[in-house]
Amino acid sequence: MKIPPFKLEEFWKIYEFKAPYILCGSDVESWTLKEILALADEDCLQLWNSLNLGYTEVPGMPLLRKEIASLYTNMGPDNILTFAGAEEGIYCLMQALVNPGDHVIVIEPCYQSLSTLPEVAGGKLTKIKLNPEKKWKLNLDEIKKAFRPNTKLVVLNYPHNPTGSLLDQQTFEGIIELARKSNAYIFCDEVYRYLEINESDRLPSIADAYEKGISLNVMTKSFGLGGLRIGWIATQNQELLEQLGSYKLYTSICNSGPSEILALIALRAKEKILKRSREITLSNFEILKSFMKRNEKKLSWIEPKAGPMALIQLKLPVTIEKFVKDAVDQAGILVMPADVYDLEGNYFRVGFGKKTMPANLERFERFLNSYDAQ
Repeated sequence: MKIPPFKLEEFWKIYEFKAPYILCGSDVESWTLKEILALADEDCLQLWNSLNLGYTEVPGMPLLRKEIASLYTNMGPDNILTFAGAEEGIYCLMQALVNPGDHVIVIEPCYQSLSTLPEVAGGKLTKIKLNPEKKWKLNLDEIKKAFRPNTKLVVLNYPHNPTGSLLDQQTFEGIIELARKSNAYIFCDEVYRYLEINESDRLPSIADAYEKGISLNVMTKSFGLGGLRIGWIATQNQELLEQLGSYKLYTSICNSGPSEILALIALRAKEKILKRSREITLSNFEILKSFMKRNEKKLSWIEPKAGPMALIQLKLPVTIEKFVKDAVDQAGILVMPADVYDLEGNYFRVGFGKKTMPANLERFERFLNSYDAQ
């Protein structure tokens, strides 16, 4: 099976560096190199200043893996494998784990590679679609009905992209129980972890909670450092990590040395990094809530519980594709149509993790108020 076009990334390829006002990003405010180096301790500064620009270790810098492991409760450095971004981790995992005929359960909508790549690897997919009428909540009974004797893998994405929904504790534990009975793996894309609106809603990482759990994270989203291209997979299954490492030899082979040290600096300063991310996101979220209240005749939503994005339904008599194009052409404002997630209905994604969000939202509101859908 050939890999189909990646709809979301194809959308970004067209617009990301052309539209002057981006209002649909899924990451938080980025940091400058100067700002990150100012956070470095003496050891990291020494590493930075003496860095040899040669190859790095395939699994990732040992000090970096140690720092990543500290984000978990049951992980050590040997439970961590780094990648050149989260996407490489997804690719290697699906290639290593999914064999032709394996049954895979996937929650949709989702980042496309989470459903496309297990299918490309020969997996037989059961797709469980989240429903806005149920406030995007996952139904445990649907998961239970989806399990088969040959279920190999359950693919989750929480905090959820693009709805901002979360699993409750009961559903989380129920999925683990079902997977354990079937000896299935659970892979969870956790790249928006730490951006829960209410921190008390934060669940354990699946790698900590389940012996066959596989957690994915990255410096891009909550940490605001997408340009580093540093992601990782954490799992208690070291044999699986060895298989993933073998696939990595066919992709990036190893990470960028400068990126590894910058990621190490950021993770050692994670309290400051995440504090800023949360402050910007939560402040913008309040602004977005006021905007939605003012425009409730034209727009509706289910308030997100996590992440720097919201999924909004357009009530105007126009297709979302036309509305998005008109917003770019007439006002230079970019929002993301939900058809890039194969999501039916007039939905679009708005991001609220950037400092520019308030001004861009004002511009979008002026466009919305003057927009003639005919």
